[in-house]
This record gives sequence, C-alpha cells and structure tokens, in this order.
Amino acid sequence: MTLGVRVPRELSARVPAEQRGPGLDRDAVRLLVSRGAEVAHHTFAELPGLVRAGDVFVVNTSATLAAAVDGRSGHARVVVHFSTRGDDGRWAVELREPDGRGTTRARAGGPAGREVCLPGGVRLVLEEPVSARSERLWWARVSGPGIPGLLREYGRPIRYAYTERDQPLSVYQTVFALPSADGTGSAEMPSAGRPFTARLVAELVRRGVRFAPVTLHAGVASAEAHEPPYPERFTVPEASARLIEEARAGGGRVVAVGTTAVRAVESAVDAAGVVRARAGWTDLVVTPERGVRAVDGLLTGLHEPEASHLLMLEAVAGREAVERGYAAALQGRYLWHEFGDVHLVLP
Repeated sequence: MTLGVRVPRELSARVPAEQRGPGLDRDAVRLLVSRGAEVAHHTFAELPGLVRAGDVFVVNTSATLAAAVDGRSGHARVVVHFSTRGDDGRWAVELREPDGRGTTRARAGGPAGREVCLPGGVRLVLEEPVSARSERLWWARVSGPGIPGLLREYGRPIRYAYTERDQPLSVYQTVFALPSADGTGSAEMPSAGRPFTARLVAELVRRGVRFAPVTLHAGVASAEAHEPPYPERFTVPEASARLIEEARAGGGRVVAVGTTAVRAVESAVDAAGVVRARAGWTDLVVTPERGVRAVDGLLTGLHEPEASHLLMLEAVAGREAVERGYAAALQGRYLWHEFGDVHLVLP
C-alpha cells in the first residue's frame, strides 16, 4: 500500500516530546483514533478513557541498542549499523556513509571480503547479503571482543536526518524495555511504546487493562527504500499467549502496541487460529491478503507514505480507514516518526 500524499518536512518530530517545553513528559503527544471511517483527535494522556476493562495491550519488551558505531573501511570513514545477531554468531550489518551533519546516507555494502575496522580491536568481514532481494544488509563475521560490549562502550543510537541532534540511549528506551541476557536487542526503538509512562500504565491497569509482554528484536529499517522487514528473532511467552486467548474468549480487544508486537503475535498463531507460546525467527510480513488472526487493534506511529508498515495497517483496519486517518493527520498537523504523535486503530 502506498498513500498518494506527501508529508512536509516540518511535520517530522525533531526532538522527543519531553524536550519541547517545560513540564512535559513522554505522553505529551497527540493521539489520532480511527474506528472504521470515523476519526477522532485526543491526547495520549486520554488513552485510559478509550479502553475497556478486559482489553489486552501486547507490548514489546526489546531494549534498544546503541547500534551505530564509527569505523573505517580502507581509507574511508563508515558508520556501521548493527541490525541482528544470527544463530551462527555473525551479525547482519548495514554500512552507511557519514554526511557531516551527525547523520548518515546510504552506501554500497559489499563486496564480499570487505573489512571494516572498529574501535576496541573489533574487525568485521562482510561475507554475503542477508537477502537475495537487496545488498543493503550483509552478514559479517566478527573477530575480537564481543559486539554487545563494543556497543555499550562505543555505540550510539541510530539517528536519521530528520532529528535535530544526538540523544542519549535512555531517550530510546520504552517503559517496557528489559535487557536481554545475551546483550542483544533492537537496532531501532519499538517506538509505539515510547509515549507510555509508568503513571499511565498504572492508570490503565487500574481500569482493567492487562499487558501481555512479547519480545521482537527489530532490525535496521530502510530509511530510503522502505523494504519489508527482514527475519527477526521473537518470543511469545506462555503467560502472554494465555492472556491474549483469555481476552479473545471474553470479548476483550487485543491491541498491539507497535508493528513489532503484531509481527510477534501473528507469528505465534497456530493452524487453528490459537496464539501459542513460541520463540525463534519470523519472516512473516503481514499484508491485507494474509490478514490478521489474533490482533484487533493497533497503536502505532505515523509512517512514511511509502512504508511497508502501511500494509499491516491496512490488514488491521482496511484501506479506507488508513487513508482517512492519514488525511486527518496531515490536516491536523500531526508529527511523524519515532518522536512523533500516535495513531490508534480500533475495530
């Protein structure tokens, strides 16, 4: 799905909500609510008034990594974006070119055998593209100290050109983030969960909403080509699968907080349509043709008109609802991207 609209540059959220004025917190963003053809405008702090007792919010607990590291390939300066660690110890990486403004632009990744020197004595050797459809991400063999330690000492969060400045890693962690035992996590923040505060979560729980934690380690998204997501590692625990099934049986709504949560839950649905505990890799791409089987609603940011995530929104809500919602967001001057406003799609 591609929307025939253009998002003006001034609608890119350049800094987090809490940095836009005194006394603001993360929940100081706007909330666009779509129910079929109906659109309503709220603040995110009003979310507890829009839910019902028995609803379940599926949240991604993946912590964001400081996944960007400066390096050199021959005489050229590069920035390595670490995307995903494979089962064989290799990492999927994207090589970017510094643009002189603190951000990066795309560059060719290969060829196979290219070496990249990183701080702390770490060396990468590119071996093969992650996917036959694109040479943007490459599997790289790592020598020297481990990558989690490298990222902790030398890494910084991935930043794109629409943001104003570098931010500390804490800005990119959601209230749901939990560090993993092996030091892996998401290359880019599961940003739909960012506006939640501990206070807001407590109020939702007080109103009878339950939270079902899942984990999906999001890889590097394409800032230029808007490709579908690559395979990603996920976990749906037994307790969360049970909560989701109880909500479905009892008439509650299952609302995924972010496209990563949708991908995880829908990857755990068995042939009978039941959500089961499951862990592993998922290459699922949710499209209108495939549809959704376990998720009723979606809380997500506003995506670029060419983004592959819009196919998932269409699968949840239908094309008309997505088009009406985005038209309303543009007319209402909502803010886009990971520090921007939020869109709640309900049945």
